[in-house]
Amino acid sequence: MSTDGYLTFALGKGRLAKKTLELFEKIGITCEEMKDKDSRRLIFVNEAQKLRFFLAKGPDVPTYVEYGAADIGVAGKDTIMEENRRVYEVLDFGFGKCRMCVCGPEHAKELLKHHERIRVASKYPNIAKDYFYNQKHQTVDIIKLNGSVELGPLVGLSDVIVDIVETGSTLHENGLAVLEEICPLSARMIVNQVSMQMEKERITGLIMKLKEALFRGDKTI
Repeated sequence: MSTDGYLTFALGKGRLAKKTLELFEKIGITCEEMKDKDSRRLIFVNEAQKLRFFLAKGPDVPTYVEYGAADIGVAGKDTIMEENRRVYEVLDFGFGKCRMCVCGPEHAKELLKHHERIRVASKYPNIAKDYFYNQKHQTVDIIKLNGSVELGPLVGLSDVIVDIVETGSTLHENGLAVLEEICPLSARMIVNQVSMQMEKERITGLIMKLKEALFRGDKTI
């Protein structure tokens, strides 16, 4: 954690960072440096508010937070579950909503009902393992993939997949369907465990302001 009076934020790159910064601006937290798209900087600083920001790949955010390189992080719930780092999850931002699901051809429903040993392809092997072993108590062979996991059942690599589902259009176009829902997903705020103790007043104050901004946002919908 920071020892120089700064709070350091690790934000997942892309849409997540953009939405997070928009939310932060609603409570008066800004970082003009980050708006410069041509900047080659890796760390952005708001000297007046004693804040630092850096962008990271989603799966790395919980790692930076656990080890204290960042006091606070923003990442998708899927990333937090998959990485399983020792951090506090303190706030659901409510955007980036989707679902983690078991998907496959319709006939694979029977394999799930009867707890048969099946092959499961996923970018999220830890989430898949936890779901099948600890929640369904079903023995499975988990195959880690990095690309389009929908290919798994189509080419006979796996019986089903575990993946994020937003609209379901890709599944539908390829003759696949959601068979079981594991959990809802959205962007979450996480905090380093030591930082929460050492900067408790500052961090809890930030959380309360964000909650109020999120509540006001809900009321205007």
